[in-house]
Amino acid sequence: MRSLLFLVLCPLLVLQAESPAPPLPGTENDSREEEPLSAPERALERPAAEEQAPPHEPEGAVDEQAEEPEETSPDEALPEPEKEVVDDGIRVSVLGYHEFSPDLPNTQMRIKTDKFRQQIEALHNLGKPVISLEQFIKWRKGEDTIPPQSFLITIDDGWKSVYTDAYPILKEFEMPFTIFLYKNYVDGGGRALTTAMIEEMMASGLCTIGSHSVSHPFPSKFKAAARKGEEAYQNFLDEEFGASKVFLEKKFERPITTFAYPGGYYTEDMFPVAKEHGYEYLFTVDPGMTRSDTDNLLIPRYIILGNQDGVFEQATTFRATSASAAAAGLTVQTTRHPVTPEPGELIAERLPLISAQLGEEEDLDAESIVMRVAGFGKVPGLWNEEEKTFSWQVNRPLRIPVCEVTVQWRRTDKREYELPMRWSFRVDLEAAYQPR
Repeated sequence: MRSLLFLVLCPLLVLQAESPAPPLPGTENDSREEEPLSAPERALERPAAEEQAPPHEPEGAVDEQAEEPEETSPDEALPEPEKEVVDDGIRVSVLGYHEFSPDLPNTQMRIKTDKFRQQIEALHNLGKPVISLEQFIKWRKGEDTIPPQSFLITIDDGWKSVYTDAYPILKEFEMPFTIFLYKNYVDGGGRALTTAMIEEMMASGLCTIGSHSVSHPFPSKFKAAARKGEEAYQNFLDEEFGASKVFLEKKFERPITTFAYPGGYYTEDMFPVAKEHGYEYLFTVDPGMTRSDTDNLLIPRYIILGNQDGVFEQATTFRATSASAAAAGLTVQTTRHPVTPEPGELIAERLPLISAQLGEEEDLDAESIVMRVAGFGKVPGLWNEEEKTFSWQVNRPLRIPVCEVTVQWRRTDKREYELPMRWSFRVDLEAAYQPR
């Protein structure tokens, strides 16, 4: 009998020995009191980031200071578990633009007007819809659905060229767009949008607005505010998030629930501030497709750079659902000489004539011209002296949805080749199998 009693009590004694003693009164938060930095200072201990690459904690990062979970009082209500979001297969590519110009050169933040037109035409020809911010939000809330592959166009800051250059093109193609405005630049004179311009675009039914802060602070300004202490930093965030929202809602009489992080910079300290001021959807500059399970506080965007065509190509690439070229990304380039097929053009002919008109190229050594075509390598093109055109007739059907071409040459007074002229066009592979 004693042996049986021992076998019953032994495991209980072991469990009691292994159980930790309850914390002494006033010691529950000792680990927090040992932390030398304030919350905003800890957030800003991360490596400094460039304006185009906002910092954020990598997935799976472990906080070494929080080895044990914080105890919860029995009287405290546990938060309800978040609903699991099921991926509905929808993908939205959010494009981000800044400034436009008909004559100034392309830069990271500025795109020439004719190049912007080419991109908008390419989107139109792609056949995938550009949705409005309202449609996007209804989808995010689960109130409505949208096509499986869609685009959302956003424009940051509030440059006057949005009204003079971009708006006429977007209006022509009936594409909705959203401008993220920062308070201090509205009616800022010179190259800034005026209230009248913004109201006219909004009246068209194509334009919606969101907040982009009060002063468009860059990371250094956030860090300077954080060094002044938690209260000063909180006041700074309240001003940038809150005052901008109040200003826009009062001036344009529209509810503002969207925000684009200025410079793409964000830290976790900003999330509760944004929620407190009524923001529901916050946009980053982190590239990627928006899915149904994307965090509404970290909505990705492809920032379209005027001097780098690869971003637009990446932004227009969805997972292929068929053999159609519509699933391929678009490369929109401005070639320095006329070419055929044109850059980004969708053709049904699988045996096209590929050509480059080089009449304006001075001191051209025609014998040095080299053309390369994807899937064929270097091809035996022909030079037409009268038309100043180098061309090659494709001799077997193209089997790829996007065909890239490069043409390169030397000048008569140089031994080195000029930089290659590069472009690509699209092939509608399905059209080739349709009866004629």
